[in-house]
Amino acid sequence: MGEEVTKMGEIGPLSPKLQRPAHFVLVHGISGGSWCWYKIRCLMENSGYRVSCIDLKGAGIDPADADSVHSFDDYNKPLMDFMSSLPDNEKVILVGHSAGGLSVTQATHRFSGKIRLAVYLAATMLKLGFWTDQDIKDGVPDLSSFGDVFQLSPQEDSTLAAMLLRPGPILALMSARFKEESDDIDKVKRIFIKTTQDHVVKPHQQEEMIRRWPPSEVYVLDSDHSPFFSTPFLLFGLLIKAAASVGCH
Repeated sequence: MGEEVTKMGEIGPLSPKLQRPAHFVLVHGISGGSWCWYKIRCLMENSGYRVSCIDLKGAGIDPADADSVHSFDDYNKPLMDFMSSLPDNEKVILVGHSAGGLSVTQATHRFSGKIRLAVYLAATMLKLGFWTDQDIKDGVPDLSSFGDVFQLSPQEDSTLAAMLLRPGPILALMSARFKEESDDIDKVKRIFIKTTQDHVVKPHQQEEMIRRWPPSEVYVLDSDHSPFFSTPFLLFGLLIKAAASVGCH
């Protein structure tokens, strides 16, 4: 908790009115970009929250070509640079969608002290990334049909997505492997948001990842793989609920 100077010059607890609002950092999945979050960002900022949306290497408006991204470290560098730039006393709420869960996990390994909460939204949640065949079976999204990503989403959003989606660096993502150098990652609270009508990270994949690395809580959305389009108000409500669970307002 922060502090304020009292009338007598003493340091006391910072009143709720003076506390900084929760800072959400939103990370897209493969082929997406920060644009995916436009509805959620609007809802959050209109409600007084701070929001940062990251474009990973070769995604969104990042100028790199996906073919030039050869490693996961390279792909995830924009998020790592962002986390490194945060003041040491600032803690954020990281939200990763789909393959963006790998980005969140790597950030949590390296910057656990700057993360108040990690939220996995229909996301790849593997503690150490892709080391085994089981990791691949559970954590790799089914990208065989982009249409299934948005089957419950408004036509305007699926049309926008079709115009903005970019090829993703599949091999770089598949190289995501992390080493557990300490137990700090398990000190960061995690929440998983299941999407029950997901054709991309299928419900049985989500359930298996939850079973293998149990989060603190599991929320459920009756949604396709893109709840930021199909159920934005419900998703916004769950993210605010998640923030409240760690004392953020």
